[in-house]
Amino acid sequence: MTGGLKAGDKGPDFTLWEAPGKSVTLSEELEKGPVVLAFYPADFTSVCQKELCAFRDALAVYNKLGANVLGISVDSIFSHAAFKEANQIQFPLLSDWEKTVIRDYDIVHPDLAGMKNVAKRAVFVIGMDGKIAYSWVGESLGDLPPFDDVQKAVESLS
Repeated sequence: MTGGLKAGDKGPDFTLWEAPGKSVTLSEELEKGPVVLAFYPADFTSVCQKELCAFRDALAVYNKLGANVLGISVDSIFSHAAFKEANQIQFPLLSDWEKTVIRDYDIVHPDLAGMKNVAKRAVFVIGMDGKIAYSWVGESLGDLPPFDDVQKAVESLS
């Protein structure tokens, strides 16, 4: 797999739903500090669970550095709520139900076991200036991001 915006590119702004009546806007999150965008194909899949739980386990480190983590997939807010509860995830999981953000970030995977146009596994670290400081897109859906590199990118912004 290839694609994805690169370091130095402007991270496209978006507003996505986290829960009924609760949305999250990237530009508003960036006013608070850097943001780690963790795109993943689907809730309740083994590799996605490993990825999101790794970010969960490192959340205190990111928060101490002034950063927040946002998970994004095309799953519904209801699926996200169940996935968050099952895995004790304490950061927002956002629903790109209309698949606009995965297109804007150029990380559309055309087919996952019959599911059309899901997110590639990808991580973008975005600085408060809105520019991408770090970009990683998995070569295959089974790849996990290099978590140490993600953390180093966040550290470089603090």
